Amino acid sequence: MLESVLIANRGEIACRIIRTAKRLGMRTIAVYSEADANALFVQMADEAHLIGPAPARESYLKIDKIIEVAKRTKAASIHPGYGFLSERAEFAEACAANGVVFVGPPASAIKAMGLKDAAKALVQQANVPVVPGYHGSKQDPDFLRQKAYEIGYPVLIKAVAGGGGKGMKRVEKAADFDAALESAQREASSAFGDPRVLVEKYILSPRHIEIQVFADAHGNVVHLFERDCSLQRRHQKVIEEAPAPGMTPEMRQAMGQAAVEAARAVGYVGAGTVEFIADGREGLRADRFYFMEMNTRLQVEHPVTEAITGLDLVELQFRAASGEKLPFTQGDLTINGHAVEARLYAEDPEKEFLPSTGKLWALDFPEGEGIRIDTGVEAGAEVTPYYDPMIAKVIAHGGTREEALSMLAEALGQTIVAGPKTNVAFLKKLCEARKFRAGQFDTGFIDRNLDSLGVVPQPLDEIAVSFGAAALVSREIDRLRMTEHLRNDEPLSPWSEPDGFQLLGTRSVGMPLRVDGERVDAREIFSPEHPGVSTVAVGESDPWVDEQVDREVDAPHGVYIFRKGRQTLVQPYDPFDIDLEHMDEGGSVKAPMHGKLVAVFVQPGEKVEKGQRLAIVEAMKMEHVLVAPSDGEVAEIAAEPGAQVAEGARLIVLKAEEE
Repeated sequence: MLESVLIANRGEIACRIIRTAKRLGMRTIAVYSEADANALFVQMADEAHLIGPAPARESYLKIDKIIEVAKRTKAASIHPGYGFLSERAEFAEACAANGVVFVGPPASAIKAMGLKDAAKALVQQANVPVVPGYHGSKQDPDFLRQKAYEIGYPVLIKAVAGGGGKGMKRVEKAADFDAALESAQREASSAFGDPRVLVEKYILSPRHIEIQVFADAHGNVVHLFERDCSLQRRHQKVIEEAPAPGMTPEMRQAMGQAAVEAARAVGYVGAGTVEFIADGREGLRADRFYFMEMNTRLQVEHPVTEAITGLDLVELQFRAASGEKLPFTQGDLTINGHAVEARLYAEDPEKEFLPSTGKLWALDFPEGEGIRIDTGVEAGAEVTPYYDPMIAKVIAHGGTREEALSMLAEALGQTIVAGPKTNVAFLKKLCEARKFRAGQFDTGFIDRNLDSLGVVPQPLDEIAVSFGAAALVSREIDRLRMTEHLRNDEPLSPWSEPDGFQLLGTRSVGMPLRVDGERVDAREIFSPEHPGVSTVAVGESDPWVDEQVDREVDAPHGVYIFRKGRQTLVQPYDPFDIDLEHMDEGGSVKAPMHGKLVAVFVQPGEKVEKGQRLAIVEAMKMEHVLVAPSDGEVAEIAAEPGAQVAEGARLIVLKAEEE
């Protein structure tokens, strides 16, 4: 076994690798950016070394800095995790050149499968079917537009390098092709340093099914069955499960054999995933699946495979990198039960899944048999705009699919994340969705069911606001009592009690609040029918109704209330607390999240139409297009392309057209 490992990654996967490495007796070495100085993986490692500023291009993507740390610490191996440098052949080559074992496949295999166009050509030689499309090297926009026309819309533009939904755009009609191509190329260049793309036919009713393969350096290759990753949004996986619902033995055999042959063709070693798209219009059939790509690394969703096979894939990676043979054959492997994984993200489903940043004031996960939590953060940590917004992976393993989904839904209902907005309630609704439970889904399932899944602005939760306001009142009373006690240094007089006492009738006191950033007017009510206590009424809610909330989390700036899986932040309203940079100016177009302004498409004085594309903000590796809210004229450009902008910052000011 290798003596030590440097983890060239961060967050959840770094923590995951460290746990297995320590169990195997290996010394663990972390590298971190300035933004991750206090991160959980840095605390867990035996030693940690700073490699640069927050942006990944200046830290986690700097091969020379990581190799320098590996040499200085005498690291026996480097594990790349997933993302960042995990599929960069030059990184594997740099490891080899400096005498460090790369825990992954040979550089030649990464090169062969790392570019989607070349990979498709390779597997076609092995008679593996591929999606119709253009997989060549020519990148002229006019040429690609013509190819899209020949293929027939809808088409999918995909980055040649990388994965994770970055640089991937679905295009429904020719008029949208140019803008989608530009966006895909920018995302691909930012995430992978390679702007090249390919264009493929978009398969209607597609199921995304992938095969986990594993190989040693002695020519042994097996597959560890399949995972279904069809529940996606923006081409990013949301829920994954193993095995795939509706999978037939014939199709499992055909897909597994195709994946193994693809791995053999490139001399693969270690863990890899061969991804297929299946036409699910008439159920899964062995003659209707197509190769998409091979990910030459560990996958985010590997825990569901570990759950149904009982294997530790990271341990197997270390053993393969040490030169050991696989301890089993294909015939030794069986499927045990069903596992489902949900990706818990810092994002706001009510605002089109915009990334959400900030401090984690509370972070609580459930425990129990069959529940696994993989996370890279803890309470008190900061979710920054620099990296992927995943907070944790919540995994449930049960005897059947129905049991696993019920366990996962219950676990998500018990999960508390205070601070950034999250998708936890959305994930729970997905697990409970009737058609998903019945196996009636494809990659478009989420987009077709946004309303029922709560992915629309929700009405004010008046009950939650009432509880939050009551907590603020209680906190203020405690402060006043303490202040009075310190000032007088004597037992409190009943006349100084801040309890709203009066001799007759009900007393109602206006109470302005700020709820999730918006002003809300409430009323604190003191009633002779309820002596010694008060309640807070908001809107039409009954002030004395017997309701419950899931959790209250106190923070210096307010109170977080959790009710029915939804988070509500209640704060005192201060009329003198005015942020001139972010105040509403009618025609202001503001940054929807913390991020980088990558492009502005208009100039001062230019006339614009409602819905016209104005600018693009990039956050957490994804682009977000800002459009004109109405017809008008550009009065001001308040930020320059390339600038880091805060959530709510004014970017463009529009002047309404005169009637």
